[in-house]
Amino acid sequence: MKKLLLIDANSLIHRAFHALPPMTAPDGSPSQAIYGVSRILLKLWREEKPDYAAALFDRPEPTFRDELYKDYKGNRPETADELISQLIEIHNLFPLFGIKVFEKPGYEADDLIATLAKKFGSEKETETTIFTGDLDSLQLVNKKVSVRVPQKGISETTIYDPEAVRERYGLYPKSIADYKSLVGDNSDNIKGVPGIGPKTAAKLLQKYGSLAKLLAAKNDEEVSKKIIPHKEQALLAEKLVTLQSDAQLGIKGLGDLTVFEDETALKNYFAAKGFGSLLKQMSATPKETPQKEKEADRQASFF
Repeated sequence: MKKLLLIDANSLIHRAFHALPPMTAPDGSPSQAIYGVSRILLKLWREEKPDYAAALFDRPEPTFRDELYKDYKGNRPETADELISQLIEIHNLFPLFGIKVFEKPGYEADDLIATLAKKFGSEKETETTIFTGDLDSLQLVNKKVSVRVPQKGISETTIYDPEAVRERYGLYPKSIADYKSLVGDNSDNIKGVPGIGPKTAAKLLQKYGSLAKLLAAKNDEEVSKKIIPHKEQALLAEKLVTLQSDAQLGIKGLGDLTVFEDETALKNYFAAKGFGSLLKQMSATPKETPQKEKEADRQASFF
């Protein structure tokens, strides 16, 4: 099977930035997020080099979610200047790995991932993996689309297929947006239905199958008392958490996402950034690279 890798770039960069101590390149620019993402990608390329890949970025412009709900993501702190500069610079890193970069005003990276997963998720002889720290993408999972979520490090990831989603939530992927409509999403400052926690949400969706059918069950006393009074809030949450898959990215076919790694340019980039340990990784064979290597650049572990 061919492999398509869709990377939530912002999620990956934020994790690397906050997990590692401050680092600077020889020119004095901050570099820990760049180093972290580089190390993760090297490991992915060594273990399961994809045939096709895309890195999807958020844009700073407001999206439809901001227009619907003024407090969307209102609980998040200001982005540090050192992180902003690395978010910009990493646009130059991905192409060296042969990864196409996409971003579009009005859409979040999750929506672009949803667009590509919908477009290519049913391709014959191709498996799609979404690499992200954001569980919103679990709603995209199917027999040919999985989500890989980093835990304590790139060597510790959880891979979600439909059964893994059901095991965690008691629901299949098609119900995840409905589930989050009821319980909310603290990371995005989305309010769910007051008093409805994970167990109750899962129980109700197991019974009725969807939020729409649940809201129509007015003869159910629990629904009438707990859900119906907050119907509008649940419907707003549903709009906010449901990923959009209609972004126009100008991609005609999978061939547009073919990976063409520029190893020489990548080595030159690492040398310019002072990433000596990564240069050693590139030169070593898989057998020579220890499973738990000690980093020469004073880096410990990720995430």
